[in-house]
Amino acid sequence: MSNEGAGGHDWATWDAYHDVWRRLDRALDHAVQQGAGISIPEFEILIGLHREPEHRLRVRDIAAGIGWEKSRVSHQVTRMVARGLVERADCPTDGRGSWVVMTPDGRRAVLAGIRAHTGALEDLFWRPVGTDAETLRSVSARVQDAIGPDEPEADAAD
Repeated sequence: MSNEGAGGHDWATWDAYHDVWRRLDRALDHAVQQGAGISIPEFEILIGLHREPEHRLRVRDIAAGIGWEKSRVSHQVTRMVARGLVERADCPTDGRGSWVVMTPDGRRAVLAGIRAHTGALEDLFWRPVGTDAETLRSVSARVQDAIGPDEPEADAAD
């Protein structure tokens, strides 16, 4: 089978990128799981909460920040509430909405996750990228431009 596609593109380039991205994603997930006992989806939500001064966000804001559907975030938050990582709190200004608030256990988990994630990124991404960082940023920006902006979700509740 030829590696050249109909447009004359070298499919080996796509395969190399796609394979490394999947493997890096799995390796980062494993590092955070081993170092903090949380999954990457939990880490992504907790890091968003960690960055907020009051350590709380609305589901819609979490979804916008990580590029998920609100329903997926809501289901993940429900699992995280059961694990004691976050809690839901009423939003006094919106009867339909609620806050997702990081708990002390969530704070401990995200700090451990940051350490594990940062260490794995250093070993598995920054060192191998080395002096090619500007090239990677440039290519990434061109791909982002080709994709265009994320579409906001229609339903603003929550």
